[in-house]
Amino acid sequence: MIKLLFGIVFGIAIGTLSGANAQSLAPDLAAFRAIYRDLVEIDTTDATGDTLKAAEAMAAHLTAAGFPSGDVHVISTGPRKGNLVARLRGSGAKKPILLLAHIDVVPAGDGWQHAPFKLTEAGGYFHGRGVIDDKAMAAIFVANLIEYHRERFQPERDVILALTTDEELARSPHNGIRWLLDNRRDLIDAEFAINEGGGGALRNGQPFRLAIQLAEKVYQTYVLEVTDAGGHSASPRRDNPIYRLSAALTRLAQFDFPPRLNAVTRANFARLAKTESPPMAAAIKALLAGSNDPTELAPLSAHPNYNAQMRTTCVATLLEAGTVENALPQRARATVNCRILPDEPVEDTARILARVIADEKVAITPQGPPMPSPPSPPNPEVMQAVEKLAAAMFPGVPIQPTMGAGYTDSRWLRNAGIPAYGVSGLFSEQGRNGVHGRNERVAVRDVYASKDFLYRLVKQLAGGR
Repeated sequence: MIKLLFGIVFGIAIGTLSGANAQSLAPDLAAFRAIYRDLVEIDTTDATGDTLKAAEAMAAHLTAAGFPSGDVHVISTGPRKGNLVARLRGSGAKKPILLLAHIDVVPAGDGWQHAPFKLTEAGGYFHGRGVIDDKAMAAIFVANLIEYHRERFQPERDVILALTTDEELARSPHNGIRWLLDNRRDLIDAEFAINEGGGGALRNGQPFRLAIQLAEKVYQTYVLEVTDAGGHSASPRRDNPIYRLSAALTRLAQFDFPPRLNAVTRANFARLAKTESPPMAAAIKALLAGSNDPTELAPLSAHPNYNAQMRTTCVATLLEAGTVENALPQRARATVNCRILPDEPVEDTARILARVIADEKVAITPQGPPMPSPPSPPNPEVMQAVEKLAAAMFPGVPIQPTMGAGYTDSRWLRNAGIPAYGVSGLFSEQGRNGVHGRNERVAVRDVYASKDFLYRLVKQLAGGR
């Protein structure tokens, strides 16, 4: 009855949300907004932030709501590095479910319309660094766990929450979920996990597709480097490290890895073909039929998200060369970040890079080992729960099984034998939401809808009464 009343109030709130503020919200939404604000307004970047402070703040909300101190753990792995693990205890009839979200964020940079480390509500949007990636999900999990506790919800399985640090840092020794798996797996061991990686796409402001992430590409970076004896800039030579490296990067920019589908991406594109516009749908059908024709696949190749789903990609991300303006460079170096299809050997990518660059004076050096991870099997319990709930909340919106072009902490879980499913019910304007860029934002109504979606989904997966 409590949840039914909340649902009625929630529906009214969502219907008039564009003009809403904290004072006009129902109590449960107001409580969530306070948690969300606290988390967004703590700087959790690596250089200047403090994820330990954020973990402690979220722990304080849980203990204030009555969670026993023995079920709320704040774990620090270094200065300004913190993680939170909390547990809502169930009957033990089933193995636990893990709710995972990271609390670190990428740097904000300059030129924001609103202060990045302040939760600003303006124009129907929440603005601030992390309002999507990934503090919305983290705050939602905290608020929903508190609601379950206050409602005296008795699940059939423990519900474990892990808010972790350093997901945004590719090779951090403080990565929270990796540390927990290596050192305190007992705190987070679960049958499966719900994590980020599967948001929803808006089209003309309306929900269009909802993703559930089952797999991720493999992250591997290479350094391309040309060295030379240098000399005086008054006596230039055409054999200049900057020129050689520039030519190599130009060849790379003009190259596309061959398209290749796996079980997850094939299923994804098969569904996309039913909803896309005719030119894109025709390209998708050609891809599904096995075409490698660049002309036929051009609409897909020109779409960054679809292109990343159908092939390995390598892109230059950092560049450095020379020392002073009046000396020929002795060194030119570029960082090239590759996202490799999970069923392709990483060694093949290095060989292809060497062939495309076609210059033996350009050294290619991998940076650290790759981190492949197997796809999560499409667990019927999870898939059916997501599809049923999405049909009720977002009628007509198809569910897309996807492969993440980037990576999340799900890779560590999958490698440890814990299947992870990226699904949030959070819709945003892809390409315009500012994630990892300037002016990160998400519609207020979409955040509240995501909260309700995850409340219902986790409750259903946890079982009980």
